[in-house]
Amino acid sequence: MNDPQRPEPSTDPDLLRESDFRPNQPESLPPYNNPVNQAKKSAADPTGAPGWERATLEKLAFAALNEQKATRRWKTFVRLAWLAFFVALVWMALHRGTPASDATVPHTAVVEIKGEIAAGADASAEFVNAALRAAFEDDGAKAIVLLINSPGGSPVQAGMMNDEILRLKAKHKKPVYAVVEETCASAAYYIAVSADKIYVDKASIVGSIGVLMDGFGFTGLMDKLGVERRLLTAGENKGFLDPFSPQNEKQRVFAQAMLDQIHQQFIAVVKAGRGKRLKETPEMFSGLFWSGQQAVELGLADQLGNLDYVAREVVKTDEIIDYTRRDNVAERLAKKFGAAMGEGAMKAFKAIPALR
Repeated sequence: MNDPQRPEPSTDPDLLRESDFRPNQPESLPPYNNPVNQAKKSAADPTGAPGWERATLEKLAFAALNEQKATRRWKTFVRLAWLAFFVALVWMALHRGTPASDATVPHTAVVEIKGEIAAGADASAEFVNAALRAAFEDDGAKAIVLLINSPGGSPVQAGMMNDEILRLKAKHKKPVYAVVEETCASAAYYIAVSADKIYVDKASIVGSIGVLMDGFGFTGLMDKLGVERRLLTAGENKGFLDPFSPQNEKQRVFAQAMLDQIHQQFIAVVKAGRGKRLKETPEMFSGLFWSGQQAVELGLADQLGNLDYVAREVVKTDEIIDYTRRDNVAERLAKKFGAAMGEGAMKAFKAIPALR
């Protein structure tokens, strides 16, 4: 049926209107069917959009993956950092070296001899001789200074150092000077006499040219405590100088003869090193020691002076390079925390006391 109130579409092309080609539709949409309102509602409430559950799950999954990746990267970084730390720690703990020097720069090479002279110590033949070889072989080293501050120690270690210094002097034709700080006694002086000259402070302690062997005897104490010593040996003298057994006169005489022999070796080394500079007195080789000023007067030392004086005035160079072999980190930690705890007590109980 035709609507009597709706005009008929015009058939004249010039009078055609845009509305004549629109399909029949209501003039306006309800608010709940309006696309603009739906978009606004979706923006305000994401759960109103279709497929929001899947989108949310995807976002959570990607966030979890990113967090896992970040955690793995952080763990990898921490592990690599710890690995680098331990590698560096091991390298420092095991590395023991001498400082490198520029061979083109003239300098005074210094090797320290400090503390007890003994195998395994800083002042041992192993470490001191290695430092000496490095110093002598460096073309820039014009002279070698033995910087000494030691009360002595093993005559064997001192003899090995003395022999090596004389060998290196003859091979490389470089002068060697000994500079004494506080103390240069016993085995330390054994080493010092290998130098061309010995410089001391006026208050330094120098000398003690002698040999000793010490220990303890516990027989009286054991008798009071009711402790019986049960010592079995294969060999008449295998229990030689055992601190828990009575002293044997025959063994004591034997030990004294050995000490006298080593003492004569010491005296011979001193005379060979000092030569005509010595002004011998009856007490010179008795084990006594003197101040630095007295040592110069007796010919045990040459003159007063310190390291800077020798480098500046004798070697004629202000550049000083230390070649001393140092304790590595592991050794310093072991000493600091008492890895050798009780070492002093154990030495007292050794069957054969050490010579010094």
